[in-house]
Amino acid sequence: MTLTELLPTIRQLSAIDKRELIRILMAEEDISNERAWKAQFEATTDAQWDNLAEIVCQEITAGDIF
Repeated sequence: MTLTELLPTIRQLSAIDKRELIRILMAEEDISNERAWKAQFEATTDAQWDNLAEIVCQEITAGDIF
């Protein structure tokens, strides 16, 4: 079922039910974002971590870390 097909049913929901639906959808979005972040994190190579560590060391040495 598509969102377009669901809209008439959603429109009939009470305000409380609509808020609950929004809460559920937002939670699902958070889960989706978390999965994407985890996948990117796990795909980071050792060379990328080494490069990041070098940048941090340079910033510390330069006093650019607050």
